[in-house]
Amino acid sequence: MNYYLKVLRQYVDFKGRARRAEYWNFVLINVIISIALTLIDIYALGIDPFAGESGILSNLYSLAVFLPSLGVLVRRLHDIGKSGWFFLIVLIPLIGAIWLLILLFRDGEQGENKWGPNPKEDRWSTLE
Repeated sequence: MNYYLKVLRQYVDFKGRARRAEYWNFVLINVIISIALTLIDIYALGIDPFAGESGILSNLYSLAVFLPSLGVLVRRLHDIGKSGWFFLIVLIPLIGAIWLLILLFRDGEQGENKWGPNPKEDRWSTLE
């Protein structure tokens, strides 16, 4: 939950690096919240997504977390040594999405790179 809140606090921060754990914890909590809001849309508000209807709560939530999601994605790409613009690789049909997913699972570069210090090293140095 701390990673999720950290990403929301860094709302439009596209500088620096994001650890693998920060990115994937944000994605996990984001998916859980999205599923919960979709269920609320379906059962409480009577929205039928199978009939092409779009849920109000889930759409508002998606809009609210769009920029934080993009920010953490860019910082995650920075962590593995790629430019933030590299996320556009997803525009290549099928292969682009698979390639991006593989990159997001990779461990970050050791030491400092041109986008900042290694967030893993920063975390451990503050615990001492």
